[in-house]
Amino acid sequence: MKKIKIHTEDTRNIQMLWRIMEQLREANQLEDALHGSLDLLREATGSEKGSIWMLDALSNRFICIIQSGTSTSLGESAEVGEGLIGEVVQAGEPRRYKAGEAKAIRLAGADSTDISDKTILCVPISTPAHVIGCLLLTCKETDYTEEEQKMCDNCCSILALDIEDKGLEFRPFEEREPIVSVRDIVKEFKSGEETRRILKGVNLDVYPGELMVVLGESGCGKSTLLNIIGGMDMMTDGHLLVDGSDMSKPTEDELTEYRRNYIGFIFQSYNLMPNLSAIENIEFIGEIAKEPMDSMEALRLVGLEDKAGNLPSALSGGQMQRISIARALVKNPKIILADEPTAALDYETSIMVLRVIEQIVKERKTTVLMVTHNPEIAKMANRVIKLRDGKISSIRVNLHPLKAEDLVW
Repeated sequence: MKKIKIHTEDTRNIQMLWRIMEQLREANQLEDALHGSLDLLREATGSEKGSIWMLDALSNRFICIIQSGTSTSLGESAEVGEGLIGEVVQAGEPRRYKAGEAKAIRLAGADSTDISDKTILCVPISTPAHVIGCLLLTCKETDYTEEEQKMCDNCCSILALDIEDKGLEFRPFEEREPIVSVRDIVKEFKSGEETRRILKGVNLDVYPGELMVVLGESGCGKSTLLNIIGGMDMMTDGHLLVDGSDMSKPTEDELTEYRRNYIGFIFQSYNLMPNLSAIENIEFIGEIAKEPMDSMEALRLVGLEDKAGNLPSALSGGQMQRISIARALVKNPKIILADEPTAALDYETSIMVLRVIEQIVKERKTTVLMVTHNPEIAKMANRVIKLRDGKISSIRVNLHPLKAEDLVW
């Protein structure tokens, strides 16, 4: 009997297809499966950066919705035929380049990232009928091989069928100007003769009316980033733009004005004044704001009008946290920064607090940037940022954010 020889490349291809199908089968949300698949393909090819671009039917543009590694292309878009992404979509065929082989390659339009000095593999995500997106892998130490291209092509075909079957729809943020822009932010702390770098060049845009969740292990820089955006800590280097104003090196007066009227804070430890009642804790903050809302209205928004006269000692942990949310709301801030707002609460109480945050975003269109260690909470966000060792390791759009009441942990 003639022996059938199976090439190592074929085995690797089959194994990767199985791993991708497992991602699609086991993930609770399609975006989780896409993000996991991107990480698998990055790992299999040795790529430093990767992204997935999908067609937005409303604008008829291909938009970067998921990225992994140190890529900063999230939100960029391309028409068919525009830039590398648009050309691959138009041709419906993969392209790969050695480092420096292609001249003046840009991802999308004229203002997008120049990647002409990188190794590049771009593969369309296609159904039998049409191209619905593409996979981009870059920054591999060696050249991409024909076998790697074939592997990615096969995996993208599986992704396309699943995406079309589940009816992927999303609304990008690209039409809006960011309310916060963080560029190349570095933060260092000195301890004796040692200097420890906590943030190592972070780039991030936050858009009006979105709920953004920042995930990461302890010590990765989550709270430090939040404190810099909130004006409670100063960066060592970099730039911070808030609503068009440069807050990189503010004066004391500018900083006071910014924190007082622009930013609302929600802390893990509540930080309520123990000798003041619930309503007095809110009124105290309202009195120093430029255009505060009515304090009782803020209390009503968090469902605690009947606790107005209670001291913090007479409130549960969840009630105290909701009072701290009302205290943040009373200033009518454009941005609310929440640092581990449910970390000290049980599950049921956490869901009550998260419902309030959900309501703030949906009904009041307030931008909320939340740090948490709980990946389940990230499922209710519009976008999820992962920090690792002082850098952004991935950003993804939640295509179908869950309601707070649907979260389970």
